[in-house]
Amino acid sequence: MKAYRKKWLLIIVQTAVFMLLATVIAGAGEKLVISTGSPYELGLVDALAQPFTERYGIEVVCVKNGTGAALKGLREGQFDLVMVHDPEAEAQIVADGFVVERRFFASNDFVIVGPASDPAKIKGRTSVVDAYKRIAKSKSNFISRGDNSGTHVKEMAIWQMAKTKPKGNWYVVTNDFMSASLAKADEIGGYFMTDRSTFLTDRQNVPNLEILFEGDRYLINEYHALVVNPAKYPERNYMAAMTFLGWLTSVEGQRIIATFGIEEYGAPLYFAEAIPLVK
Repeated sequence: MKAYRKKWLLIIVQTAVFMLLATVIAGAGEKLVISTGSPYELGLVDALAQPFTERYGIEVVCVKNGTGAALKGLREGQFDLVMVHDPEAEAQIVADGFVVERRFFASNDFVIVGPASDPAKIKGRTSVVDAYKRIAKSKSNFISRGDNSGTHVKEMAIWQMAKTKPKGNWYVVTNDFMSASLAKADEIGGYFMTDRSTFLTDRQNVPNLEILFEGDRYLINEYHALVVNPAKYPERNYMAAMTFLGWLTSVEGQRIIATFGIEEYGAPLYFAEAIPLVK
């Protein structure tokens, strides 16, 4: 328990120092370049960026990318900070020395949506692996993003656990983002593994889909923020990135995350994870 408290105390102190320094040095013209996918598509980045810019005078520029492309860009020095959800790939880029700070700040979960007729009979199943096996066996239409995003990586890991190599006319690859892939599933009456947040926001646009599978713990979706290593790329705005990371994981930032979506959709789109007290 003492070690746990020390960890959070250290994070709070580090955050306070960077945010204090940023308040002193920030001014007009400061710019932070970040990259993420669904948090930008759903509006969370804007909800966080507006009060951050008002307070610190740092403009936030977001490049929409799936996790794979975001991590590749960070590795190549294109971004100051990324918000991603592929723990294995994140651990690798940290181990390779391209990241100096990685923090768990939010989560949601994946669900499988599909037509009400549920041709693969996955509704009521408790294992996502079983659900995937049933979809493949029935050759029911299945949509894959196919873009090396965090969602696609998770999907391929499940196929591997199911000992199945998806192929054939039933397996449709969009090479597109979450909302576009949801729309494709709605169009052809297919199954698609989406994050619950996107389905909540797009529900009115995909009337032919409903949640058919949920609840497997493997489908928990964790988001981390990663800051580029300034020793690798001194031209990147490390101070702004650390300031934004502090804001993201502060009580105020976590409250924005914890309440985002409630007013419009009746439920939060993300769960705040950086500070245990903020739920």
